Amino acid sequence: MGPQNVSTVTEFQLLGFQNLLEWQTLLFAIFLFIYFLTVTGNIIIIAVVSQDQRLCLPMYTFLQHLSFLEIWYTSTIVPPLLANLLSRGHAISFPACMAQLYFFVFLGATECFLLATMAYDRYLAICNPLRYTSLMSAELCTKLVAISWSAGVSTGFLPSLMISKLDFCGPNQIDHFFCDLPPLVQLSCSSAHTTEMAISVLSIAVLCICFFLTLVSYVFIVSSILRIPSASGRMKTFSTCGSHLAVVSIYYGTMISMYVSPNTHLSPEISKIISVFYTVVTPLLNPVIYSLRNKDFKAAVRKIMRRKCGVYGVRVKGSFLVR
Repeated sequence: MGPQNVSTVTEFQLLGFQNLLEWQTLLFAIFLFIYFLTVTGNIIIIAVVSQDQRLCLPMYTFLQHLSFLEIWYTSTIVPPLLANLLSRGHAISFPACMAQLYFFVFLGATECFLLATMAYDRYLAICNPLRYTSLMSAELCTKLVAISWSAGVSTGFLPSLMISKLDFCGPNQIDHFFCDLPPLVQLSCSSAHTTEMAISVLSIAVLCICFFLTLVSYVFIVSSILRIPSASGRMKTFSTCGSHLAVVSIYYGTMISMYVSPNTHLSPEISKIISVFYTVVTPLLNPVIYSLRNKDFKAAVRKIMRRKCGVYGVRVKGSFLVR
């Protein structure tokens, strides 16, 4: 008789930050505030890009998709985390856990592809400004966005499928604040060597390759910036690109440390701290850095605010005239 799936676990208990019981209320307030800022900020970015015709450029199309992605990416993780902090322990069913795992991997991989694409777009804009319009056409932009999303969707299937096929006989407590790959592999009562190796190979393929392509693009960008004759121009451009690279490095660095070397098991406390960076912090920082460091975007925000305030002012004035 062949081997059968002997899984008896029907739900998992997410322990979250139970080692910080006295800080639960403060952590809830902090994460809720960051989540509110992340969702609100990204919605504003999407709305501004949609309303201003001057922002109908590939760079802002990529930014719009990144903002849309970050809303769903952080919403996959933070609301269950907030529920966990309120209840001091959160039960999640096996199917819901697998669904959260899939969307986490799918959206995280899509972000990697989008960040690499955005770095390539900046490389073309800075290193080939005269040919940028012809090189980064609207058709190519659409194709790159479609490839990024499609590759992310495909990437999410393998880890979630392989994890769902493992046997979970108990215990069912995940010492984490979401259904992440390493703690789930550690809970399995069946041999997970093949799963660990597959996840490692997939992580290297997605994270390391995307990070390498992003890094190469910024190397060419920096070399081009150094050739700018104006010192103020060099500093301004380098400051903007440096901010982008810093946030991208935080995202890739924390992700690589977690998933490229599955045999190097970090302590649960360290894993949680690292996970906070790429699930809570970078969804806020990425769009903020890409938008607030851009003068055209800030000009578009001011224009929309003046228009809205102007309309409001006319209505107020009209009401006084009626009186």
